[in-house]
Amino acid sequence: MQFKAAAAVTIENHSDYQSCIQNGCSSLDLEDLLLTGTVPTQMGALTQLTTLYLYDNSLTGTVPTQMGALTQLTRLYLAECSLTGTVPTQMGALTQLRSLNFFGNSMTGTVPTQLGALTQLGYLYLYGNSLNGTVPTQMGALTQLSDL
Repeated sequence: MQFKAAAAVTIENHSDYQSCIQNGCSSLDLEDLLLTGTVPTQMGALTQLTTLYLYDNSLTGTVPTQMGALTQLTRLYLAECSLTGTVPTQMGALTQLRSLNFFGNSMTGTVPTQLGALTQLGYLYLYGNSLNGTVPTQMGALTQLSDL
């Protein structure tokens, strides 16, 4: 008896993502699904999203700069995904964010000063990465921040 290897499940071939691309959606919840591959740049076209949960998957690569177009997001969870690269400066355009979660990846570089524009942010989780440098003074504008 021969067994055919199952195709890897990626964000791009997941049915919920496909439905969002075709029909639009305000929330996309793909956490803890053993997804592989990268975060697609086309994710930036889902401009109606208010919540995006991709944490606890086996994603690789960097956070696409196109995600800066998701200006309606209030929650972005990309924790524990093995992501690399820097925190994109474009995240500063997501001024509706209440929670930004990148912990437990392999991200490097410094915390972008642009995150100081996220004045609605209550929760910012960047720990468990290899970020360096000092906390930008612009972060002092985050008066709603209750957990860092």
